[in-house]
Amino acid sequence: MAKIKHLAIICMDPNKLAEFYCDVFDMKVQVRRLGAVHLTDGYLNLALLPQQAEGKSPGLNHFGWQVEDRDAIAEKMKKWNVVGPVARPANRTYAETRGTDPEGNNFDLSNRGFEVSRQPAEKEPAGV
Repeated sequence: MAKIKHLAIICMDPNKLAEFYCDVFDMKVQVRRLGAVHLTDGYLNLALLPQQAEGKSPGLNHFGWQVEDRDAIAEKMKKWNVVGPVARPANRTYAETRGTDPEGNNFDLSNRGFEVSRQPAEKEPAGV
């Protein structure tokens, strides 16, 4: 059975949003990398990504599925005329491939799930 394991939000101030989600929902900082802050509630991972594309509005960037068999999912996707799944760069510790739904929404597919690879912390948000 596939399970949604992470969501990614493009935001103007990842550290401020991290402080909000940690304070209000008791989430914990899991990984900091390249301006992004990854939070967890112990099950779901929330990636707060810095807005870097001119003209792109803040909001949902992608979500991630943890699946038992990526090949079976890829086979099912063929009939939908969608993108992917295609390989993700090796430094994406949370997903091996990415695809889209029929409206172009990005999602990641992973067999192994979100692997924690602790990076040196950037400035910690207050109260975290």
